Amino acid sequence: MRAIGIILAGGNNKRMNELSQKRAVAAMPIAGSYRSIDFALSNMTNSHINKVAVITQYNSRSLNEHLNSSKWWNFGRKQGGLFIYNPMITMDNGNWYRGTADSMYQNLNYLKNSHEPYAVIASGDGIYKLDYNAVLEYHIQKKADITVVCKDLDPAKEDLTRFGLVRLADDNRILDFEEKPMVPSYNTASCGIYIVRRRQLIELLERCAAEDRYDFVNDILIRYKNLKRIYAYKIDTYWSSISSVRSYYNTNMDFLKPEIRKYFFREYPDVYSKVDDNPPAKYNPGSAVHNSLVSSGCIINGVVENSVLFKKVFVGNNCVIKNSIILNDVYIGDNTVIENCIVESRDTIRANTTYIGDPNDIKIVVEKNERYSL
Repeated sequence: MRAIGIILAGGNNKRMNELSQKRAVAAMPIAGSYRSIDFALSNMTNSHINKVAVITQYNSRSLNEHLNSSKWWNFGRKQGGLFIYNPMITMDNGNWYRGTADSMYQNLNYLKNSHEPYAVIASGDGIYKLDYNAVLEYHIQKKADITVVCKDLDPAKEDLTRFGLVRLADDNRILDFEEKPMVPSYNTASCGIYIVRRRQLIELLERCAAEDRYDFVNDILIRYKNLKRIYAYKIDTYWSSISSVRSYYNTNMDFLKPEIRKYFFREYPDVYSKVDDNPPAKYNPGSAVHNSLVSSGCIINGVVENSVLFKKVFVGNNCVIKNSIILNDVYIGDNTVIENCIVESRDTIRANTTYIGDPNDIKIVVEKNERYSL
């Protein structure tokens, strides 16, 4: 593909509450064995984009460890590859990234040293499958300056105030753009995926920096909506942004639906991730598992229903886990009841403990980690 990739994975999202206190949102575990950023990276490699930059900043240790080898997404190559850009102090600049546009501007050499005519910009918190080649063809056909991937959302199911919303003309040109409005006027949401000509992106970023502006949406998309030809490319396949506790919970629960699992894991193209050498899940006598995802390395002794268990989870005797998400490396003691909860990774849940959340207000469980204390 005649494009380079940029994945924006550096922001902090306070809507994730405790879940984003020790990891970037792009590093959040998804569907038992994946991370959020795996979907954007897989879309890049499946679209034959050979050169991808991941821009990180907030709590990036876990994300950097996940990306320590680019071979899992087929970026271990002589030409192109996977590049990780963290903020750094130079002779000319000592600032952290102050926004999405500023993060790309501070790494402008990545754009200037590339030769591909187009750039694909994607966020690291989107769960979807998309052929960027189809978007690029649409972009060229429309003679657009910027193309924004969008999706129509159901206001009854989604909190539209956490999205950028657009109003479209009959030919899908974007007429108006509302960034996270208090009172939504439209229901067509930006998916945080953009295609723009590389040289034009350089020009826009340099102009933003000269005017002391930092945000790609507010200072480029919204500011230039009447000056540039900005078009929407609509998708009707599955897309979710895990930018809040509720959306993160719902997205993982979506993978309990057979049609969603088939779409992501049985249909071409595939979704790739870093592989850990864990043994298969073990189900001991007395255990019972119904409509759940149980990952490698888990040991189950109790009852698990409508739940997602990530890697290396131990479930003790007589435990009952329902409608919950248990993140990596959690030990759950005997006679424990967990319902409508998200249990943080590397927690130790003591025996005879009960955590029950409200279906409309998912409870996040964070306990002191006695197993790893000194």
